[in-house]
Amino acid sequence: MLLYRCLLSLFALVVLVRAARRDGLAGLKARLGHGPVVDAPHVWLHGASNGELASVRPVLTRLIAARPDLHWLITTNSATGQQMVRTWDLPRCSVRPAPLDLQRVSRRMMRRWDVRAHISLESELWPHRFAACPGPVLLLGARLSAKTARAWSRMPRLARQLLAQVRLASAQDADSARRLAELGLPDSAQGPVFDLKALYEPPETTPDAALTHAFPRTQTWLAASTHEGEDATVLDAHAALLDHAPETRLILAPRHPQRAEAIARAAQARGLTVARRSLHDAPDAQVYIADTLGEMALWYRLAGRVFIGGTLTDRGGHTPYEPASFGCALIHGPDTRNFAAPFARLAKAGAARQVAEAEALAEALLALGPSQHDAGLRAREALRQDSAPGDFVARILATLPAVGKS
Repeated sequence: MLLYRCLLSLFALVVLVRAARRDGLAGLKARLGHGPVVDAPHVWLHGASNGELASVRPVLTRLIAARPDLHWLITTNSATGQQMVRTWDLPRCSVRPAPLDLQRVSRRMMRRWDVRAHISLESELWPHRFAACPGPVLLLGARLSAKTARAWSRMPRLARQLLAQVRLASAQDADSARRLAELGLPDSAQGPVFDLKALYEPPETTPDAALTHAFPRTQTWLAASTHEGEDATVLDAHAALLDHAPETRLILAPRHPQRAEAIARAAQARGLTVARRSLHDAPDAQVYIADTLGEMALWYRLAGRVFIGGTLTDRGGHTPYEPASFGCALIHGPDTRNFAAPFARLAKAGAARQVAEAEALAEALLALGPSQHDAGLRAREALRQDSAPGDFVARILATLPAVGKS
C-alpha cells in the first residue's frame, strides 16, 4: 500500500494542476471531493470515460426504476462523459468529476454523499475508494488484461485487500474472470460473465441536412478512434481507393482530437483535400476530420463501412459493438486483445475483415462497397448479446443494500 500511496501522490499532483488550469478553483475542489451535494442515500457509480458509461446505461436505467429509494452519484474522468450523462436526464442522478483516490478524499465522498454502495466499471480498481465504502462494492463489465494483471501481481497483498472488498464482480470475458480470481477475488463474489458493451443502444442522433448530403452512406467510410501511427495507413488507403471510386468520402475521427492539425498536414501532403469539424469547415473535402468529442454516434450513422482504430498499433483495439449496432460493415487490424471475444465471434461469422496495411485496407473497402449492407447486418447479428439484462440486473439488485442499512 505504501508504494501505491507514493505513486498516487505523484499522480494526484499532476491531476490537480491540470484541474486547476482547466476549471479553476471549482475543478480543484471537485477532484478533492468538495462541492455541492444532494442529501440522500446514494449508490456511487464510476466509469472512466464515455464508452464505459454508455455501456452501462441500459442496466442503470433498470436499476434506477427498481430502486426509487436510492439516488445515484455518477463520476467520470472526462468532461464530455459528464455532459453525456446529463443529457440522459435520468431521475435522482447527480454527475460530478471523478475525485482522486486519496484516503481522505474517498472517506469525504462516502460521508458527504451518504454512499451505501459503490459500482465500478471495467478497469477501474481503486483501493482507497473500495476500502472507504461502508457498503458493497461491485465490479461490472470488469476487464483485466494480462499486462494489468501482471502489474497487480507485483503488489499481491494490495491486490488481495482490494478484491476482498468486492461483493460482486461480473467480468466482461472469461480471461478477465480468471485473472481476477487468481489475484484474490473471493469465490463468493464471482458473478456471471456479462459484456455490458453488447447492450449498447444507439442514441437518437439525426445528422443535419448538410452532413447527410455530403456523406451518402453507401459512399462513406469512417476511420474510428485512430491513434498515432494509424492515420498514415488510413490516408494512404483512401488515396488508393479514390483511384477506383473517386466519389468515396472519408470521415477520420482521431481518438485524440488535438492531433487534427498533424493529420490535416499529412492528408494535404498526399494531395487530399481536407475539412475539419472543429473549425466548422464545409463538409465538402475528400477527408473530413471529425476532431470533436462525443459525436461518434453521428459518424457511425453516416458511414456504411468502418475501420476500427487502435487495432493497427499496440493499443488492443476499440469496441466493435457500437459500429455493429449501426449496421456498419467492419474492418480492423490484427491487435484486438481488448475485445478478443467479440472479435472472435465476428471472425467465426465472417462478419469483419482483418487488414495489416494500406493496400489491404483499400482492397477491403473496395470489396465491401456493393455488399456493405449485408456485411453490417452480419456484424450486428454476430455481436447480439446472448443473455438478457433482466437476470443480470436482478443479481445486482440483490447485492444493493436496503436504505437504512449501510
